[in-house]
Amino acid sequence: MMKIKALPDVPRWAVLAAHAVPLVTLPSGLWRLALVAGLPVTQDAELGTMSFGESVYVVGLSVVSELLAFLTLGLVRSWGEVFPRWMPFLGGRRVNAAAATGVAFAGVAGLCAIAGWGVYASVADLGPGLPASPAQDALLIACYAPLLAWPVLVAAVAASYYRRRTRTGGAGRQYGAGRPAASSWV
Repeated sequence: MMKIKALPDVPRWAVLAAHAVPLVTLPSGLWRLALVAGLPVTQDAELGTMSFGESVYVVGLSVVSELLAFLTLGLVRSWGEVFPRWMPFLGGRRVNAAAATGVAFAGVAGLCAIAGWGVYASVADLGPGLPASPAQDALLIACYAPLLAWPVLVAAVAASYYRRRTRTGGAGRQYGAGRPAASSWV
């Protein structure tokens, strides 16, 4: 059985949820890369022949989505409590739990807004849509449906992170001894 790295005081469910986030974003990114590569994920031949700028945008969207998903791992790893030493100006300093949690929940709000708009636009039949066969539609849904779990997983892991990092009575792990207190904003 593979050992997943995490801090010893992080609940196992939170570790598994944090590691699931990059996995739920992967299928949609692969679908977009297949679209850029000209694979038959849609029946519209013009979509397979994107301009260079459109291709860069779609590939960039996939890469940025995956990188943002990987940031969730910081909520269960040591680099989410103390900035890595190699980071200029911040290296070795404690990560503010409220700030990290606030950023995570802002991401959750953004993801919910994007998902809500996507569902609304689909139901209201806004935009041209993608001409596709039933099999291509099923592939699209299979690749994008896991994204609905993204904000739920991040919210759960962020709440666990905040609860763990703000415990009173010294029960929380004390990384970065001698560094600024957890309440500092850097």
